[in-house]
Amino acid sequence: MPKIILKNILSKKSNTEALTLLLIEQMKAHISITDEKNNYLCGNTELVTQYEHPVKLHEEIIGWVKGDEKAVHIASLLALLVQKEFDRKNLGSEVLVLYQEVNMVFNFSDKLAQAIDPVAIAQIAVDEARHLINSVSGVVVLWDETTGQLQIPATSGSDLFNKEKLISYADLLLKIGLSGQSEIMSDLTPLKETGIIGDEVQSIIYAALKVKHRIMGAIILAGDKTMQYTASHLKFLTTLALQSSSAIESALLYEKNIREALEREEAMRRIYEVTAKFVPYEFIGSLGYKLITDVKLGDQVEKVVTVLFTDIRDYTSISEQMTPEENFQFVSSYNERMGPIIRNHHGFINQYLGDAIMALFPESAERSLAAAIEMQQDLREFNVLQKTKNLPSIRMGIGMHTGPLVMGITGDNDRLDATTISDAVNTASRIESLTKYYKANILLSEVTLQQIQHPENFHLRYLGKVQVKGKQSSIGIYECFGSDSEEQIDKKEKTLLIFNEGMHHYLNKSFANAIKSFESVTDVNAEDRTAQFFLDNSVRHLQKGVPESWSGVVEMSNK
Repeated sequence: MPKIILKNILSKKSNTEALTLLLIEQMKAHISITDEKNNYLCGNTELVTQYEHPVKLHEEIIGWVKGDEKAVHIASLLALLVQKEFDRKNLGSEVLVLYQEVNMVFNFSDKLAQAIDPVAIAQIAVDEARHLINSVSGVVVLWDETTGQLQIPATSGSDLFNKEKLISYADLLLKIGLSGQSEIMSDLTPLKETGIIGDEVQSIIYAALKVKHRIMGAIILAGDKTMQYTASHLKFLTTLALQSSSAIESALLYEKNIREALEREEAMRRIYEVTAKFVPYEFIGSLGYKLITDVKLGDQVEKVVTVLFTDIRDYTSISEQMTPEENFQFVSSYNERMGPIIRNHHGFINQYLGDAIMALFPESAERSLAAAIEMQQDLREFNVLQKTKNLPSIRMGIGMHTGPLVMGITGDNDRLDATTISDAVNTASRIESLTKYYKANILLSEVTLQQIQHPENFHLRYLGKVQVKGKQSSIGIYECFGSDSEEQIDKKEKTLLIFNEGMHHYLNKSFANAIKSFESVTDVNAEDRTAQFFLDNSVRHLQKGVPESWSGVVEMSNK
């Protein structure tokens, strides 16, 4: 409330004194005017006390008009002037307070706008509220609808609130701030008895944080003086709480959207990871896409690749010794070892075919051959584990061929399938089947060999030519013995020249000389099953003869 002093109203600067004296003169009155303490202000210097009339403002005496019977009129005039001065000052004060409030609200809004984290917004809210309403301590409590518990994201000032007690006595807070009301507490006994606040707290004011009809929580301020808060404080705190509620709600919504987006992204990532186990990324990448969701029916691309086939030999008889579950576990454990080796050499598995694998190597034939060698070496370790489980050891044949291949998406609008179409696939499969015929572990076509920059690194020997049934041309076949034991590699390298001589005699129908060569090889290396194969064939051909048109070319028919 603005302070009004009668002396200031009658100051010469305001011209009120001159007008008052002129009125006294025209009324021919004998009057003197004093303040509330009877200090002379204006009028007749000789005090006349026949009549005394107080000048009041809201029942408070701020001066006196003394004199004859006309003093009452002068007193009424001054009372009117005092009231007008009060109204003028009061309006100015209200405007100033309103401006200050608007300015503080604007600054508060600006600070909130710079924060997107709900905890940061809560901290700004309680800090500003405590500062603007001059409080010792403050706290923000939020109600988590998901967990049904209170959260305390921010505190400010002295540690007058017990956080653990606040959370423990949530039912009490539901009756005050979380009820949706905003007020100044007159009775602090329940809060002190539960230990929520300390004895030094003398005043509490709180405002609900709510959006529309949903109660989010409350801003609670504490003071160390009795009757510290007024209605204007409550009005201001309610305004801050309203702004804070909207900001916290937006931040929580933003946080929820980000969390849901991350969850969706994680779900999609997992879907892509799982999908890639069925359709390799390399296949999708070959079609020019990054995501499987981008592919469409009819997409295709032609590339020159090396196709690699593996097959477990005599698997049918092996599987008959196992239950269906043991069969499944056996094949799974086998594939779990072979798959990573293929990928480590930059190949990818196009299909798991029960006990067989079809893999593609788009980069180089050299990587395909290196993978084949490592797979055969790893098979020896696999067989060691098989032995510890009282399970049979296995052998594996690997064949490969290089050529153009079409990769694409076939099927219909409701069922898509990633497929490959190429003679190279059929040829590679047939070459793999020849590993049983030649008693070899790894076979590759001459076309594949021509794609290998350093064939001298792979321990190769020529086994003649083969012809795919229905094709006119034949292709050369090579055995790679680089996956054999070090002892076998050494023996096969030492007998390589005489083996090659035996092959030369064999293909030229000089079977007697071929027998001598292959016997020399088997004398050194009795475990060379491929040399034994050609030795047996040479003996048979020598005894039974061969057609005149015989050229040693093996026809590859069904697998």
